[in-house]
Amino acid sequence: MSAAGPVRRTSRPGLRARLRTLLSGDRQLTLTIVCAVTGIAAATSDLWAPGAGLRVPLYAISYVTGGIGPGIDLIRNLLARRLDINLLMVTAAAGSAILGHWGEGAVLLFLFSLSGALERRAMERTARTIEGLIELRPDTALVLRDGSEERVPVLEVRIGDRVRAIPGERFAVDGIVVEGQSEADESTITGESVPVEKAPGSRIFAGTMNLRGSPIVRVDKAAEETTLARIVHTVQEARKAKSSTEAFVQRWELPYVVSVFLGAGLAAGISLAQGTSAWIACYRGLVLLVAASPCAVVIATPAAILSAITHAAHHGVLFKGGVHLERLAGVTALALDKTGTITEGRPRVLRVTAVPPAREEDLLRLAAAVEERSEHHTGHAVVEEATRRSLTWSGVTEFESHSGEGVHGHVDGLWIGVGRDPLFRRHGVPIPAEAGAEAERMRSRGETALLVVVRHGTNGVPDPSPQAESGAIAVADSVRAQAPAAIAACRRLGIRHVAMLTGDHEQVAGPIGRAIGADEVRAGLLPEEKVIALRELLERWPSLAMVGDGVNDAPALARATVGIAMGGAGTDIALETADVVLMRDDLRGIPFALWLARRSQQVVRQSLTLAFGVIGVLVIATLSGVLPLWLAVVCHEGSTLLVIGNGLRLLGISHPEFEPA
Repeated sequence: MSAAGPVRRTSRPGLRARLRTLLSGDRQLTLTIVCAVTGIAAATSDLWAPGAGLRVPLYAISYVTGGIGPGIDLIRNLLARRLDINLLMVTAAAGSAILGHWGEGAVLLFLFSLSGALERRAMERTARTIEGLIELRPDTALVLRDGSEERVPVLEVRIGDRVRAIPGERFAVDGIVVEGQSEADESTITGESVPVEKAPGSRIFAGTMNLRGSPIVRVDKAAEETTLARIVHTVQEARKAKSSTEAFVQRWELPYVVSVFLGAGLAAGISLAQGTSAWIACYRGLVLLVAASPCAVVIATPAAILSAITHAAHHGVLFKGGVHLERLAGVTALALDKTGTITEGRPRVLRVTAVPPAREEDLLRLAAAVEERSEHHTGHAVVEEATRRSLTWSGVTEFESHSGEGVHGHVDGLWIGVGRDPLFRRHGVPIPAEAGAEAERMRSRGETALLVVVRHGTNGVPDPSPQAESGAIAVADSVRAQAPAAIAACRRLGIRHVAMLTGDHEQVAGPIGRAIGADEVRAGLLPEEKVIALRELLERWPSLAMVGDGVNDAPALARATVGIAMGGAGTDIALETADVVLMRDDLRGIPFALWLARRSQQVVRQSLTLAFGVIGVLVIATLSGVLPLWLAVVCHEGSTLLVIGNGLRLLGISHPEFEPA
């Protein structure tokens, strides 16, 4: 006995899997057509073949072909110990045959099978979108090894390999261009329709099209970790995840089915008590089984949610589950990071001011030596400016980065700090008055001021002596051109409060906040302080979306009702932390995602209202004794088809203003 248990447990999942894949939407549609043809032939057999006895055999064929789809679903669900609406339909069809209503049973199976086939085709249509993404990546790559080019399977390409791209072919790997020029069509990843120039140092994504040139790319991600692979995984997981509405419907499906059977039995019993014949009583019970079946209710939410998720993915917006689509639809407030979100995230150095006796070039060179190890946007700007001036510097040792404050390290025996006032207070380094005054002047002009203080030091500790070379570097970032219009569009969609959260100084953040029309600007925030600020905002606005660049904003993204990461292409942390990922740096994706989320919930409400309304009317008509089985079938299956069609509309709708190209 004990040996048999494990065998049954391992065999059942395999059988359920085979049953699940036995019928595709196209196959079931073909069988549904056979069901209709044989059913019509059976109904008219006395006209074209009187006395041949073909009526029952033809109906039997109609029942079998129409019942295969529902029957397979029923068996699969029974093996999983789950009762669902297929049991109601199969029971009603079998009861119709027993009572001699072969034609009505055939109509029931035909329409139920037809709605099931169309439902499968609708779900397969969304699945084909994902399969199409998977097929974008080539199977092989042209790898440069030992001085020669060798075409190898993509799965055998290693990190660090150099791969040559061929014009007109798709890039096979994620990596950095190390040689050559190119132009790439990245619409499959970011939704961007305009080709992107690629030069040494540019990032390449697997699955994007190489339009010209033969650049050499250094691989920096394994095949299963490419941005394309992660997008595919994210959307696949989103299709599996259920919204709260869908989960609620599924939770109540079993008790609802049991209640319908009890109601059908009660209806038959009442009819018998009223003196009707057993035949009529059973017939009314069968009609109630069909009338109260919640097919349209069950399919209403997934049809709309999956269509919306698929449509969004086509435009470079990834929802990581139906629940996030649902939550975004209810958002009434928006919090945005500044650098890299509202601004371009590519700041540039405007000026370097050195306090005598320090010299401007020396100050910039030393600052670049430390900032070279930094991952912050302003640090990159300092390094780029020093490179542009052809400056050279020594390597940094004992480097440390303090998030939201700045960086410091040792170069040629000197302790160098670059950042904001808190960095120097942390290390007990006084800021020279002239440097502090210059930083204030920069901030008053709306510029980011990086204080630079150079002191002698050992073992990572600055010398306590007051002598120090110092100065300030003015860095500025430009507001994205589409930012004000995108925020205005969000307000028209119902966003009532917009807050900007930034680690930058108030004098820098204020003008930017006013430029985009923010209601509130919170400046000078460290990453942990952003989370505190977000918590305070959530107390006033319980449904709040946070938009950030997905890197240093990860804690805040995780804390918000919905976390939206911008520029997800190539940003692993965005795909991991955020609930919604905008695959390209385009703020128009925010109102687009918000609009699509709210539109999807409107469609769900429409479909559920229709489904419950039809069930209510049919049940009342059944209990009144005025509804024949064939009409119950037509109305019931008609509502299911309408609900499916209503959900599929989301695949082709367009945003009236901000549809990403």
